[in-house]
Amino acid sequence: MSLSWYLRRLSKMSPAEVSGRLRDAWTKRRWRGRQVRPGQPDPLKLCGRNIAPFTPGLAGFDRGQVPAGVTARILRTADAALEGRFRFFDREWESLSEDPDWFFDPRTGIRSPQHDYAFDIDHRRVESAGTVKYVWEPSRHHQITVVAAAYFLTGDARYAEFAAAQLQSWLRENPFLSGIHWTSGIEIGIRLISWVWIRRLLADWPGVEALFDESPAFRRQLHHHQEYLARLRSHGSSANNHVIAEEAGQFAACCAFPFFPESQKWRSHAASALQREARAQTYASGLNRELATSYHILVLELFLAAAVEGETAGHSLGSDFWHRICDMTDALAAIIDVRGRPPRQGDGDQARGLVLDDPDANPCPSLLATGAAFFGACDWWPGTANPDLRTLLWRHLAGRPMPSGARPRSTPSLFADAGMTLLRDRSGTADEIWCRCDHGPHGFLSIAAHAHADALSVELRCGGVELLADPGTYTYQGEAEWRSYFRSTIGHNCLELDGMDQSVSGGPFLWLKSARSELVSASGLEGGPEAVWCAAHDGYARLTPNARHQRSVRLIRGSGRILIEDFVQSAGKHGCRMAFHLGPQVDCYLDGNVAQLSWDTGTGRRRATMRLPEALSWTTVSGQAEPPLGWYSPCFGAKIAATTLVGSGRIAGGARLATELRIDLREKTLEPAGVADVIATPAP
Repeated sequence: MSLSWYLRRLSKMSPAEVSGRLRDAWTKRRWRGRQVRPGQPDPLKLCGRNIAPFTPGLAGFDRGQVPAGVTARILRTADAALEGRFRFFDREWESLSEDPDWFFDPRTGIRSPQHDYAFDIDHRRVESAGTVKYVWEPSRHHQITVVAAAYFLTGDARYAEFAAAQLQSWLRENPFLSGIHWTSGIEIGIRLISWVWIRRLLADWPGVEALFDESPAFRRQLHHHQEYLARLRSHGSSANNHVIAEEAGQFAACCAFPFFPESQKWRSHAASALQREARAQTYASGLNRELATSYHILVLELFLAAAVEGETAGHSLGSDFWHRICDMTDALAAIIDVRGRPPRQGDGDQARGLVLDDPDANPCPSLLATGAAFFGACDWWPGTANPDLRTLLWRHLAGRPMPSGARPRSTPSLFADAGMTLLRDRSGTADEIWCRCDHGPHGFLSIAAHAHADALSVELRCGGVELLADPGTYTYQGEAEWRSYFRSTIGHNCLELDGMDQSVSGGPFLWLKSARSELVSASGLEGGPEAVWCAAHDGYARLTPNARHQRSVRLIRGSGRILIEDFVQSAGKHGCRMAFHLGPQVDCYLDGNVAQLSWDTGTGRRRATMRLPEALSWTTVSGQAEPPLGWYSPCFGAKIAATTLVGSGRIAGGARLATELRIDLREKTLEPAGVADVIATPAP
């Protein structure tokens, strides 16, 4: 990173954070002499026996209660892993053998450093480290937990032997402070959770104690991981989901592997940190404060993994902590659409806390099944799926229902503290119309690392099909122009003035100036003929004093009509662009300012008409590379061309721009696909 970036980053730190980072730098300097290189003996001396044994906690679990479909899916995924195939992000790895190359990035073909001192490696530099998330992800060991789950269900030794071989390979190739896998605390924390569950799921395998409890190599690595997290915690403006992953991993490992004299002290500190962060990073409404739905899911999984471990070991994190988990689960139940999919707000990299199943599966049904098992499902919840293996195991370990506190009596639609409003129409014979409106704070902490410049953006779905889509995230590092585009104002269903984003970026995970949004009004959310939302932001006040963009959305129930009005209060005239990003399943024909939309529902085609503001000149853009426009990211690392409606022109202060979208609620019979009717389907 450039000197200017470091100065910008420094400007977002408090004196306490600067002091903490200086202490971290001193620790990293002192630890240089402790690096163990591959092939060298690890000099760490540990006591000859563990302070206390590992407690699997799965005695008496009835494997017959696992639904047959769940077992089949796990075995299918595990069998592919035995052949070296496992999916991460947008691709299937094909070389995850029993002794894989833990440093190879299949996206760029670059091999990250293995022998270098970890803190000499700039993991942001693609030219030398590769695309680091692609290097890191297999070392979270989710593929090993799935294979271990297959052993637990079948007793087939092939799965246990494969899991053992991969774990031993990793321990051998990644000694303390050598290589890229010692550069990030979140990776270490999630890896510890995986180790706990690999040990637990292999408990009946004859070689498990030699692999874990009695293994000097494992015990040294475990101690190194825990000492690292105890000394190099995320803090200050970086203390987002990373610190939760670090403390959840530390707490889980200390509960499950109480092997060392320091275990009790580390566990106590991690418990206090988790309890603090559960309050600090969760709104009263239950939504995660990063306002990035993918990280709400990750944090909920991490909280559950830690809380269950505490109950299993007799070190409960307490009723208040479980209340937060319940609040987050209720919030998740409230924001998903009719197909069980959450909003695509903010950054998303499909990060998971514990994987025991197909990694491509939607995590929301599993989390709701877990919530139902621990707290009971509210009457307004969508129908919950059959419990998956992880839910059944967590519930067995905890041994009892958990305290839930006060819960919503009906589906929440207004999350005022988080700035999310949901307009819904479930009337008549129409598929559910679901609309998310954004009036929230610009992310979490001073850098708002995972926020996008998307104030007042909308997502609109009909029957779970994305009509107006949030394009997603695509990338974090190495492709600066694409990272900027997917975070930009024009990269969302928003209005842009004078070619500027509403908020000012200072780097790929750094915002220097943030738009401030406020809710003006919301009505009819719980029922009635129409639901209305209105909000405003001041992101363009830097163009002209007191500039303000206000947007209202009106959903008229039973009619399929959605009305969007934008009002710009400012002095003088401004260049204006308005974007409506259509989902990849939607075909579009534009004639002047009228767009005809159609999409496949599986049993027929549904159509809609969109009348766009006449004050702007409208065109369609799809798959434009320079500058990027007209893209949709179905998952991290993938982007596909999709249609974006773009209106351009100059508008004066006081301008009102009206958009009407009318969905034809009469479903057509399925017609043969013509040239204009080809449906773009997300493909990895």
